[in-house]
Amino acid sequence: MDLILPSSGLIFWQLFGFLALLFILVKFAWKPMLAAIDERETSINNALKAAETARNEMANLKAENEKLLAEARLERDTILKKAQDASVKMIDDAKAEAVKAGALMIENAKAVIETEKKAALADVKTQVATLSLAVTEKLLRANLSDNKSQKDLVEGFIKELKLN
Repeated sequence: MDLILPSSGLIFWQLFGFLALLFILVKFAWKPMLAAIDERETSINNALKAAETARNEMANLKAENEKLLAEARLERDTILKKAQDASVKMIDDAKAEAVKAGALMIENAKAVIETEKKAALADVKTQVATLSLAVTEKLLRANLSDNKSQKDLVEGFIKELKLN
């Protein structure tokens, strides 16, 4: 039964060893262990705070990036609209200028045609007059080459004058 119920000497020495060990631990190991635990707790808290700060900064950066992206899209749309408007204006201006140039070319062509027409008519009139004179001269020479025809021509003029 000695194994089940320990003797009082054994209890005393075990209690003495336990208290000596507890004293040594309190004197030499307790403060460094508490300091290590406090240091570990502080570093964990600092890490948590840093992670929270980083998460907030990331959220702010993400929001700022979204804002910048929206502004860039808006600016891109504005630039594209301006470019499209400028393109349409350039095309309209080119069309208007082409219409003006076409109208001017038509007017110039009409003026040239009219001038050429007048010149041609004047030339035709001159040629007709020249030909008429030449034909008349040849006819008169042929008709008036002898005296009898000259007398007949004069008598014909006289008869025409006396017709009243």
